[in-house]
Amino acid sequence: MRRAGTRRVPVALVLAALLAVAPVPVAGAAEYPVRGDSEPRITEETPYVPSPRIVVDTMLRMAGVNARDFLIDLGSGDGRIIITAARELRARGFGVDYDPRLVRLATENAAREGVSDSTAFYQQDIFKTDLGQATVVTMYLLPEYNAVLKPRLLALRPGTRIVSHDYGIGDWEPDAQETIPVPEKPVGAMKQSTIYVWVVPAQVAGRWRSRVQTVRGIADLEIDIAQRNQHITGTARVRGCEVPIERPFLKSSYLSFRLEAGGETLLFQGHVSNDRITGEQIRGERHTRWRAPKMGSARG
Repeated sequence: MRRAGTRRVPVALVLAALLAVAPVPVAGAAEYPVRGDSEPRITEETPYVPSPRIVVDTMLRMAGVNARDFLIDLGSGDGRIIITAARELRARGFGVDYDPRLVRLATENAAREGVSDSTAFYQQDIFKTDLGQATVVTMYLLPEYNAVLKPRLLALRPGTRIVSHDYGIGDWEPDAQETIPVPEKPVGAMKQSTIYVWVVPAQVAGRWRSRVQTVRGIADLEIDIAQRNQHITGTARVRGCEVPIERPFLKSSYLSFRLEAGGETLLFQGHVSNDRITGEQIRGERHTRWRAPKMGSARG
């Protein structure tokens, strides 16, 4: 993040926000103006505003960062988030910023803190950064730029945590959020920050097929699932009857739902990997193995 977890803010925006007594984003990554309908563009504006340490600590805590994690900070500024994660939580990671001076500063700070071996900082466009290594992505961008990143974030490995300071990601509802008092916040009248966390869900939209145990014996089952971010709905066909799936739940690669079919309740839960759901069916007190390949997939 930029200085103490900060983000570039054009001076005009800061002044306008202060006059309007409204919060202005100050941490995370550089601000990019939009040119028409094209991709956001990097500017040469360089002023930045510090963001308090409590915000950085809260972001790392809410993401559950630990020594197994690899963080990518979009708009790393002086490197505060990556350095804190490496020094205190033994995580690894890298930060990106378009300002070469801040990249040099972050690199120097990492060396001073003794975490150069587990951190790196690069001068590059955040919208073109390869996020594939990340288990955690941190950012502080305006909503319209979060929206540009949304498809790439949803394409990350299921279970990857996304953490944003003060702004959401379009219509993607956060899995958790927390508002904290920040008396030392340098801009805005509210003197508070809201941290949002998302867990990247598996992509489960489509048709799945299986065989299930029922009171009348084994039956074929087809499940059609529609997905919007981490929310799913669907229908199932069993023994010629179509019924809605009930209580559907999706988090990371874990999926669960239940059916009311033939006068009995069937529960299903499992993990999604390589176009296959593997888990168990629960019918009364009986637990049986259950799997459902996706129809039309190479493994189906």
